[in-house]
Amino acid sequence: MAGDLQVLNALDVAKTQWYHFTAVIIAGMGFFTDAYDLFCISLVTKLLGRIYYHVDGAPKPGSLPPNVAAAVNGVALCGTLAGQLFFGWLGDKLGRKKVYGLTLMLMVICSVASGLSFGHEPKSVMATLCFFRFWLGFGIGGDYPLSATIMSEYANKKTRGAFIAAVFAMQGFGILSGGVFAIIISSAFNFWFRAPPYSVDPAASTVPQADFVWRIILMVGALPALMTYYWRMKMPETARYTALVAKDVGRANKDMAKVLDTEIEEQKPAAAEEEEIIARSRQQQQQGYGLFSREFIRRHGTHLLGTTTTWFLLDIAFYSQNLFQKDIFSAVGWIPPPQTMNAIQEVYRIARAQTLIAMVSTVPGYWFTVVLIDVIGRFAIQLIGFFFMTVFMFALAIPYDHWKQSGNRIWFVVLYALTFFFANFGPNATTFVVPAEIFPARVRSTCHGISAASGKLGAIVGAFGFLYLAQDRDKAKADAGYPAGIGVRNSLIVLGFVNLLGLLFTFLVPESKGKSLEEMSGEQEEDDSAAASNNDNRTVPVTVA
Repeated sequence: MAGDLQVLNALDVAKTQWYHFTAVIIAGMGFFTDAYDLFCISLVTKLLGRIYYHVDGAPKPGSLPPNVAAAVNGVALCGTLAGQLFFGWLGDKLGRKKVYGLTLMLMVICSVASGLSFGHEPKSVMATLCFFRFWLGFGIGGDYPLSATIMSEYANKKTRGAFIAAVFAMQGFGILSGGVFAIIISSAFNFWFRAPPYSVDPAASTVPQADFVWRIILMVGALPALMTYYWRMKMPETARYTALVAKDVGRANKDMAKVLDTEIEEQKPAAAEEEEIIARSRQQQQQGYGLFSREFIRRHGTHLLGTTTTWFLLDIAFYSQNLFQKDIFSAVGWIPPPQTMNAIQEVYRIARAQTLIAMVSTVPGYWFTVVLIDVIGRFAIQLIGFFFMTVFMFALAIPYDHWKQSGNRIWFVVLYALTFFFANFGPNATTFVVPAEIFPARVRSTCHGISAASGKLGAIVGAFGFLYLAQDRDKAKADAGYPAGIGVRNSLIVLGFVNLLGLLFTFLVPESKGKSLEEMSGEQEEDDSAAASNNDNRTVPVTVA
C-alpha cells in the first residue's frame, strides 16, 4: 500500500515550497498561543496575590496561598494533559483537519473568558479563572498531537524534522511575546497610574486599575490564534490520513496536487486485478493490529516507552527550573524585594527578567534545533541536550553556596540560562518531533498525544512536587504556608539525576532522519508481508480499525 502510493512518494521527495512554510505558520501560531497562554500566568500571579490577598499591616505584599497558587498555575497543565489524550485519539478517529479548528476556537474563547473571570471576592475570581484555564489547557493539549502529526504528514523526508521543530519553536516567540507585552502594559499603567512602593503605603501601592493589567495580559493571547483560524479551516486533510486511514486515494491525490503545485496521477487497477486487490485488502485488514495489541507492543512498545519516559523526565526538569527563577533573579538584583515596589512595577520587573532569559537562551535553543535536526539527527540532539542539562544542573547544585556570593552571581545566571538553551536545543524539541514520525498513520496522533500527556504529567510533578521539595529545610525559612523541604541545592541534585535518566532512556528512541514515515512506522513492512502472502508485489491502501 504505502510504498506504491504515488501521492506518498510525491510528498517524500517534494521540493521545499511556499506551502510548507504556510503550514509552519498556520500550525506554529497555535503553538505561539499555547506558550503565551501557559507561561503568561507566571507574570501575573504576584499581582493576583497583591490584589486579592492583601493583609492590612503585613510587612510584605499579599501573595496567593499555596493551594490557590497550585491551582492557578497548575490547572491549565491538567487540562493540557486531558486534551492531549482526547484530541490525539480523536485525530485518528475523525481526521486531523476535522478537529484542528475546534482546538483553536477553544483556546480563543477560554483566553478571553480567563480575563473576564467575574466577581470581586477572591474565591469567585480564582474559581472562575481556574475553570476557564482548565478548558484553555484542554484546547492547548489538542494542538500538540494535531499540529505535530499534520506537519509530519505534509513534509518531505529531507526537511521534515526542521519543519516540525519550527512549529514547536514558535513556543519561544510566544514566551518572548508574553514578556514583551507585559512590559509594555505594565509600563503604560505605571505611567498613567502612579503609586508608591508597598513599604511607603501598602494600600495605595496597588491601584484599582491594576485589576485590568492581569486581565488584559491573559486575554491578548486569543488574538494570534483567532488570526489563523480561517487558514486552518482552509487546509485540506493530510494525504497520509486520507489515503492510509480513510482509504480515499483519489481525494488524497487531488488535495496534494493543489497545495504542492504538482500533478499526481491516480493509477486505477484493471478490472481483472480489482477482485484480487479487494481480497488482499480484506486479508490485510484482518491481519492488522490495534493500539496496545500484542503486535503493537512487539513492533512499537519500546518506541512508545522511549517517547513517554523521555518527555516525562524532560518536563520534570524543564518546568521545575521556573521555581528557582525568583532566587536567581533576586540574587542578581533583577527583581528587588517586593516591598520596595508597587504592584505594577513588580509585574514589569518579573516580565523583564523572563524576557531576558527567553531572548538569550530559550529562543536561540529552539532555532538551533531547527537548523541542525536534519543534519545531525534527532537522537544526537536529544543526547547532547540531556547530557549538558545534567552537567549544568550539577554545576549549579554542588557549589550552590559559592554561586550565591555577590561576586559569582552573574555566572549563576549564565549556567541557569545554559540549562534552558540545552533543553530547547535538545529534548524539549526532539520529544515533540519524534512521536510524530515513528508510529503508523492510524495511531500516529494517539501515540503522540500519549507521549505528550506523559510529558505534562512530568510538568505537574516538576511544577508542584518540586515547589514543596525545594523549600528550605528550616520550616521557619520556608515560604508562607509551605512545609520544610530539602532545599534548592538538593533539589538541583535530584534534577541532575532526572536528566541523567532521560539521557539513558533516549537509547530506546529510534533515529528517523532522512527516512519516510512509512519506513519508520513499519507500514511498508506490513504491505510487503501482505503482498507476499498473496504472491503479488502490489499493495493497496487499507485501514485498520
